[in-house]
Amino acid sequence: MRAFYFYSLLISLFLLLGKVDVCSQNIAQIKSDHQHYIWGEGSGTTLREADQYALADIISQISTTVASQFEQTVHETGSALTKTVNDVIKTYSNSTLTNTQRIILEQEPNAKVFRYIRRDEVAKVFDLRKQKIIDFAQIGEEYLNNVQVDEALRYFYWAQTLLRSHPYGGEIKMNNRAGEEVSLLTWLPLQINTLFSNLSVVISKVEDQKTYNEYLLDIRYNNKAVKSLEYTYWTGQDWTNIYSAKDGLGVAELPVGNHIDRLPLRIEYVFEHQANIDRELQEVMKQLPIVPYKNANIHAVKLDEKALAALQQPAYQVDYNVQSKTEFTHNQRQYGNIQELQDISHPEASLMQVLSAIKSKSYATVKNLFTANGYDNFIKLMQYGNAKLLQSGTVKYYQYNDEVICRAVPMSFSFQHNNRTFIEDVVFTINKDNKIDNIAFALSKQAVDDIAANDYWPQATRMAIISFMENYKTAYALKRLDYIESIFSDNALIITGSVVKVDPNPELKSMNNQIVRYNRMSKTQYMRNLRHCFSSNEFINIRFANNTIRKASGGDIYGIQIKQDYFSTNYGDTGYLFLLIDMTDSIAPKIQVRTWQPEKNPDGSIYGLSDF
Repeated sequence: MRAFYFYSLLISLFLLLGKVDVCSQNIAQIKSDHQHYIWGEGSGTTLREADQYALADIISQISTTVASQFEQTVHETGSALTKTVNDVIKTYSNSTLTNTQRIILEQEPNAKVFRYIRRDEVAKVFDLRKQKIIDFAQIGEEYLNNVQVDEALRYFYWAQTLLRSHPYGGEIKMNNRAGEEVSLLTWLPLQINTLFSNLSVVISKVEDQKTYNEYLLDIRYNNKAVKSLEYTYWTGQDWTNIYSAKDGLGVAELPVGNHIDRLPLRIEYVFEHQANIDRELQEVMKQLPIVPYKNANIHAVKLDEKALAALQQPAYQVDYNVQSKTEFTHNQRQYGNIQELQDISHPEASLMQVLSAIKSKSYATVKNLFTANGYDNFIKLMQYGNAKLLQSGTVKYYQYNDEVICRAVPMSFSFQHNNRTFIEDVVFTINKDNKIDNIAFALSKQAVDDIAANDYWPQATRMAIISFMENYKTAYALKRLDYIESIFSDNALIITGSVVKVDPNPELKSMNNQIVRYNRMSKTQYMRNLRHCFSSNEFINIRFANNTIRKASGGDIYGIQIKQDYFSTNYGDTGYLFLLIDMTDSIAPKIQVRTWQPEKNPDGSIYGLSDF
């Protein structure tokens, strides 16, 4: 028996030595075959550290191999070009080197790793980034078609940035919306410059606010009201923080007595602080200088009364003054085909008093016009940044059950510490006792019209869905944990996706070395995480776009798919939200399923009714 074990051990030892010898021979062959292989070695106390050194060795050699290909996409020469190429190629090391092979030479704590790649495989290193460039460019086109100008600029510029990090960027082409094959090297800057050229900004009204002058801006792209746009303006001393225009309405504030007819604006197109939604993009933006676009500097011009009146389909109707009820009109804004309330005398009188109180910041004087819940929400809204009433807009009134919905009053909310100003339309809900019971941020005009246009749904259902989505959006901004907890079913299915970066591994062929990790949470877990999120952020702002709503067969169950842009003090992302809502009780709808995913599925779909 002992002889058997001895011979078995001897055979195993010979096999192991033979395997090591074969491995050594393969490594020696690879090292000597410079024509077909690029290789690198790394040492460290851990396998991860050793692997990173080995990959860095390979990256430096790839940089030398492709340096000449960057001449079309970057403008540096000599040593500056070498440094730029090295820095840019390093952005591939942790995200796309999935086709390198690894041999572990020694285990921890004296780890040693050998990495190699065939030279004819090097081009594949850049394929995933090429696809992302094309995807970003196509997303930008879709946004521009929808007049979401800031989103279009963001994705066009991000595509151009990634293109500059691609050694074969001059060869990347795609088919645009018109079906034409275009070279992205020339097409992307042309799109950005053309977009700037087609923007027009008019000073539609100047209001004296005692301590400053408020300039209301009518912002259009090809004479259509922009859905969204981000900009800064020149105060005479410096450029301001970022302002977010909505539905064609922008605002600027200048010192009293500084009346001007031309206001310099700078349109935001880099969106550097939002690049953290994609770590690969974020790393590239750190390595490359910003491309200057002179056309991003435009002027808001003041027209004479005749020229202003001649503007067709104004982006935002300017027709009310909170000091004068008679000038407060309410017959311009559309709300799908939902019937408007005719007798508005009582709700209008209440709303006018509240607007005057907002303007004078004398909130307590109108407390009697609110329910306890309504006043609590009102104060939270007034404390959401530096809240200001904008002297522009129109309001319409709609009957919903025993309530009157007043849509919508434009306001601005500034967060100086975070360099942001948002414009939001605010919706007031007045109950049967003529008390304001709720306040919410409105959905975009397009989102509201899309829902309201579904004639085959009862009017009450359409109103309920609009109201629910607006309350949902507002609850996150005002950190209303009590409300959010109340709208989730106790047994709700909550799935949250997050992008997880992983170390390059030949056995792990994940897309772009990313794993979208989906976590299933209980309602209790979700609320606990949300409570922590609220406490660690000064502000949260959610923007919805591109909503699709489907009714399930049987019952009042609705599935809402919507694109969500999420902004907060220390984080931002873009993704796709799905809510499965039981509307059986339209007064108290319940979320049965909530999912969020950072990207669409490979077939272009997102979670929907058919998945549940």
